[in-house]
Amino acid sequence: MELKGSRSIAAPREVVYAAMLDPDVLKACVPGCQEMTGNADDGFEAVVVQKVGPVKATFKGKVAIEDPNPPASLKIVGEGKGGAAGFASGGAVVTLTEEGEGTLLEYDVQAKVGGKLAQLGSRIIDGFAKKMADQFFERFQGVVEGPEEGETDPEVAEVAAEKKGWLKRLARG
Repeated sequence: MELKGSRSIAAPREVVYAAMLDPDVLKACVPGCQEMTGNADDGFEAVVVQKVGPVKATFKGKVAIEDPNPPASLKIVGEGKGGAAGFASGGAVVTLTEEGEGTLLEYDVQAKVGGKLAQLGSRIIDGFAKKMADQFFERFQGVVEGPEEGETDPEVAEVAAEKKGWLKRLARG
């Protein structure tokens, strides 16, 4: 399965790139993420709880950053095992382009699933993957741009508020 999309983010490219490598930002942005440890150099380890159709599973996985080209692009690759539910693996190529005062973030995601998850059928899996990607990048945009008034996801609001000063200092260089 393959997904492509883009988002305009009201932040400099360097800030967006740095946020893509921050474990706190990633934890807040990955739907269902319970735990995120590690760093961009050695890789991240994550625990994610998700329900796909009738199958609910806790996935334990590893994520690595490949082909880093700061602040223009990077590739995120990962795999997770969900016990009897099966596995998921894939990657995303993320490209960042200056767009006026902000950044155009474009992504090309490829994913595979196996086990019980694969038995659900491609329509359910593709819909779920699109929803996950949309939620991730929507949350990511919220964290990088700062909390919007009325932000409904408390973790996104908390991390956005916490990172706002750090991201602004980074933007000023």
